[in-house]
Amino acid sequence: MRMFIKTAAIVGAFNMAAATAVLASDLKPTIVLVHGAFAESASWNGVIADLTRDGFSVIAAANPLRSVGGDAAHVASVVGSVKGPVVLVGHSYAGAVISAIADQESNVKALVYVAAFEPDVGESSLELTDKFPGSTLGPALAPPVNLPNGEQDLYIQQDKFRAQFAADVPEADARLMAAAQRPVNQAALAERAVRAAWETIPSWSIYGAADRNIPPAAMAFMSDRAHARKTVVVPGASHLVMVSHPHEVAALIEDAAKAK
Repeated sequence: MRMFIKTAAIVGAFNMAAATAVLASDLKPTIVLVHGAFAESASWNGVIADLTRDGFSVIAAANPLRSVGGDAAHVASVVGSVKGPVVLVGHSYAGAVISAIADQESNVKALVYVAAFEPDVGESSLELTDKFPGSTLGPALAPPVNLPNGEQDLYIQQDKFRAQFAADVPEADARLMAAAQRPVNQAALAERAVRAAWETIPSWSIYGAADRNIPPAAMAFMSDRAHARKTVVVPGASHLVMVSHPHEVAALIEDAAKAK
């Protein structure tokens, strides 16, 4: 009888371990969303609605927009607080941020670039913007705001915000977003990448065919170079593709989350 009980206990422990392993393998990753310049965390609201409905845990991280290195360290602290796998998603300038940290955080299983920069080592966001013609951001910027430390913040002129940044977003919504935009430190856009996590971590890409901030040709180049597992080009979509086409963006993120 004692031998039977001991054997049963061993079998039970083995089955429990096996069940735990299956549950761990089926664990849905947490989605960490990082906004870019001139946007803020609420720009992910439509995407978050889809992801949470489908059972994903989501964190929309606040991006300081001060420097690639500093912003990367901030986002890394968010990613490091997550128990379990993470899909790291970056919009626009935040593509450079997630590229700088993902291979330093062992729980990042996938990268999703949403109308985003994917710099190689030594490249900057400004350099990639100018690599192909098509960006009209320069004339849409307001005069730089001088900071006490001698650096400068950049904003988009509010009356040009919709045409430049959010042409396919309802006008009333675009006006609110123009007022709530977060500035980027000009030096951050010129900061050169020191790491390129897309070289070692699988990536996915989505962007709008009518993007006026980052030329679509530049994003096609970066996606191809990164050997993206899937690239989605949304016809007529602006730079704020996650606002105007949240379902397409969420669907791609879910593809990345389910990939083996």
